Amino acid sequence: MGDIFIAGIAMTQFGRHPERNLADLAAEAFAGALRDAGCQPRDVETAFYAGMTNGPLQGQVAIPGQVVFAQLGLHSIPIFNVENACASGSSAFHLAVQALKAGAADVALALGAEKMNVPDKTRAFAIFEGGWDVSRAEENYQTLLKMGEGVAVPPGSESDKPYSKFMAIYAAMCRFHMKRFGTTQRQIAAVSAKNHMHSVHNPLSQIRKPFTIDEVLAAPPITYPLTLPMCAPLSDGAAAVIVCTEAGLKRLGISRTRCVKVAASVIRGFGTRALDAPELHVSRLAAQQAYEIAAVGPQDISVAEVHDASAMGEIIQVENLGFVGLGEGGPAAERGEFSLGGRIPVNPSGGLESKGHPLGATGIGQLYELVCQLRGEAGVRQVEGARLAVQENGGGLQGIEEAVVAITILAR
Repeated sequence: MGDIFIAGIAMTQFGRHPERNLADLAAEAFAGALRDAGCQPRDVETAFYAGMTNGPLQGQVAIPGQVVFAQLGLHSIPIFNVENACASGSSAFHLAVQALKAGAADVALALGAEKMNVPDKTRAFAIFEGGWDVSRAEENYQTLLKMGEGVAVPPGSESDKPYSKFMAIYAAMCRFHMKRFGTTQRQIAAVSAKNHMHSVHNPLSQIRKPFTIDEVLAAPPITYPLTLPMCAPLSDGAAAVIVCTEAGLKRLGISRTRCVKVAASVIRGFGTRALDAPELHVSRLAAQQAYEIAAVGPQDISVAEVHDASAMGEIIQVENLGFVGLGEGGPAAERGEFSLGGRIPVNPSGGLESKGHPLGATGIGQLYELVCQLRGEAGVRQVEGARLAVQENGGGLQGIEEAVVAITILAR
């Protein structure tokens, strides 16, 4: 089995695009990935489409990929639709890689696209409520909220505006970490301020406004300890990636100069761990598996993109990735270890909090940033000498952790 390479990758600007439809966004990402690889639509032998909102928000409850790709001129090949909550794009990428490894194709496409900003915001927020067992929704909610018990909630720290129940769950996860490890709201705010500062230098980010730690703390509350800048916005956008075997590169005449090697691609599902066993977190186990496949360790990683639907997510995931010990993510963030110029920059793109979070496109958007970093094409936010990169992307909830986690390691 030969190596697999990212030959082309692109993304749209994430944000609010009221004037654009889903196919238009997908077309921009697809054309950009083809241009980046130097190939044509006819060169793609199989395609994977990632998206969650086509059915509930656009009414396209079946064959969304076939419908979108038909408008892009992509046809007569195997097309698969992938839904894995917020990890849909990463799952589509993983399946594209597996198709190449299985010998089913030499050139494959993974594309994720979402149009989440619709006039009725309650419909958009309802998407998130489907990311767990809906037959036990209230039971799930109450169980997860219990994680936050034992932490005093200051008055005035709850928004009077509607938001997804998942924000309350993220807040409960924050409080659990605060209670167990002594993590502070200021440390969580330090993550948010860092990511917003990174995002200022990313022209494809949804939010490009810098925040200080104090400004994050003083921002409108969502639910304690989360404030508005600590949480990912509703986003429209698309991202696409073309992966090739060595034979595919040779057939298409693509130089390996700008190609990035897929050193590991791991998808892992939820476990049945107890709340007091964070060392068995699904992300931690998936990361260990990916490091073993790539024959590297956390100390070898140059740069990372992790799933920060709330700022607390980054703290949890840098611990799961082994960059710091359990409970040490908050203090390390406050010291600047994960900032550009720090020990290991995390979310130089701005992360989901500020770059945006168009669910099905999110994972491929993370990969786009890491490919730019490994190619040395990230501009002001470039991590000097980046050679190895890791991506972590989670989706949904099952039990007390993510229903699915993707870990990808890329090498220059």
